[in-house]
Amino acid sequence: MNNGFIRHPHYRLGLFFVLFAATLMLAACGGGKNLRGGETPTAIDGMSGAGDRGATQGTRVRDLDVRGLEGIPQRDRAMFTDPNNPLSTRVIYFAFDSSAIPSRFSKVLEAHADYLSEQPDVKLRLEGHTDERGTREYNIALGERRAEAVEKILVLSGARSNQITTLSFGEERPAVQGSSDEAYAKNRRVELVYVK
Repeated sequence: MNNGFIRHPHYRLGLFFVLFAATLMLAACGGGKNLRGGETPTAIDGMSGAGDRGATQGTRVRDLDVRGLEGIPQRDRAMFTDPNNPLSTRVIYFAFDSSAIPSRFSKVLEAHADYLSEQPDVKLRLEGHTDERGTREYNIALGERRAEAVEKILVLSGARSNQITTLSFGEERPAVQGSSDEAYAKNRRVELVYVK
């Protein structure tokens, strides 16, 4: 190659675009790899971000961006994917062996209750989960208590009881595999799933 060709402005501009496109492709392919196809990793007790706004806000467990919105009209889905909107949080986290809803989720549940009260045809399924500790029977019951606790708050805040169903999976569907405190914390949850 001759140095005069490299100095040519069109060549340098073309090279810039090739390098820029390659950088974008690398970032899209691996730079922000998420857990389990969509979960945004964060620290548990001060979690922040949409979905796994961590325990503070909630986690996109198993790609809830798509899975949990089947019952939401297309015109409203942007509200549920905007990380600045409390509706984007669709996972509520719990302390060990507890069904008490942490106060940090008050605004999140209030936003979901407001949405449900304004949309009487929308249905919500609350899926309760636990970590792996405890017997299967105990964990099914604990997951149900967690889901029912969320249901109670939503109904008290304006949602209709006929819009909400509860289901417990206990320890059967972990969001995160493992036996660490962080994995346990992400598995003690209720997922808010809008169904058709």
